[in-house]
Amino acid sequence: MGVVNVTPDSFSDGGLYLDADAAVEHGLRLLDEGADVLDVGGESTRPGAEPVGEAEERQRVLSVVERLAQGAGARVSIDTTKPAVARAALDAGATIVNDVSALRFAPGMAAVVAEASAGCCLMHMRGEPRTMQQDPR
Repeated sequence: MGVVNVTPDSFSDGGLYLDADAAVEHGLRLLDEGADVLDVGGESTRPGAEPVGEAEERQRVLSVVERLAQGAGARVSIDTTKPAVARAALDAGATIVNDVSALRFAPGMAAVVAEASAGCCLMHMRGEPRTMQQDPR
């Protein structure tokens, strides 16, 4: 899986791919290097990260998902905890939902995944990105 963070504050790339063209170029490079799935995310989940609104997250990821899935034929997952963002990304060509909250943040996410017959990756974190490093044990 190749990671395409379309965020200004990613801990893995420092915001290098906030621009959609740069994100798509990065995704294509990851495919060339052997990635089978591209995981596109528009909200940082790094420790201490502040949440991003649904509209902003959708604006960051949709064209990237569409260009990679439909334009390049890549298998794309959408990294989100928001059902509306997941639904829009699935409509744009994503086939997997990667939910770092394991469906805890939004009860409607399971229905979105089921209705689309999408794959689902359930992650684990303690609390939320803003608080995940408070008293970890």
